[in-house]
Amino acid sequence: MSYLTPDDAIPGAYRVLFGRTQQSWVDPDRPDFLLFEYVQHIAIVLDHTVLGLPEEQRIRIVHIGGGGLSIPRWVEWRRPHTAQVVCEPNTDLTDEVRRKIPLGRHSGIKVRDVDGRTGLAAMPDGWADVVILDAFDGARVPKDLVTAEAFDEIRRVVRGEGVLITNVTDLAPFSWSKRVAAGIAERWSNVIVGAEPAVHKGRRFGNLLLVGSVGRLDVHGIKRATAPLPIAYRWLSGRDALAWPGGAAPFTDDDTDSSPRPVGSKLWF
Repeated sequence: MSYLTPDDAIPGAYRVLFGRTQQSWVDPDRPDFLLFEYVQHIAIVLDHTVLGLPEEQRIRIVHIGGGGLSIPRWVEWRRPHTAQVVCEPNTDLTDEVRRKIPLGRHSGIKVRDVDGRTGLAAMPDGWADVVILDAFDGARVPKDLVTAEAFDEIRRVVRGEGVLITNVTDLAPFSWSKRVAAGIAERWSNVIVGAEPAVHKGRRFGNLLLVGSVGRLDVHGIKRATAPLPIAYRWLSGRDALAWPGGAAPFTDDDTDSSPRPVGSKLWF
């Protein structure tokens, strides 16, 4: 089974496909070019949190989910020598990425063939500045990664500003995502929720970014950076973000489910 499909429009670029699901896109010669809008917004959040720290301070980032490694490649382009660990259990995908679009010899990106919970459990307390949870099993976010116990592990691993960036997919009324957001809000004092206006308004299925931080988030900076993009995100912050779960109960390991299947989504061809 092949996961990497060449992009006919851009020589050297690849789409990462799982069946009908378009999971990521990468151009190894242009790591600064981020095609997916949610990836562009993850980059914006990183720029206004940990990547804005003094250059002499080495940053550590944990990625739960690898795909074509578009975000780790962008981080290495944006801030060279950042220590990055990627937890990706799909060894067939990782092997294909290494063959077709290998990383540079001194990228500082280490890919571990483990699932997110296993990878987090092996990490010491306070090791990472940010954890990016962007993992899918086909078209769905694995249920074991969005529970209270999983967030406890992430909270243990992060240090300093303690940033968590979570990419999920859902459709209004967002019953599933609100349970995820509730689990984050119980452990991070500052939370923002972002999505395309059409997704926020319930017009279609799509990506939502749930961001938690121990430190104060530069919400105004994130919104300013979002505005010029072709698809600008609408961000909820402060009381609006904390109220968004609407009393939903966080998932637990004994009471959890994978994210909803796509409905009329551009994630599918």
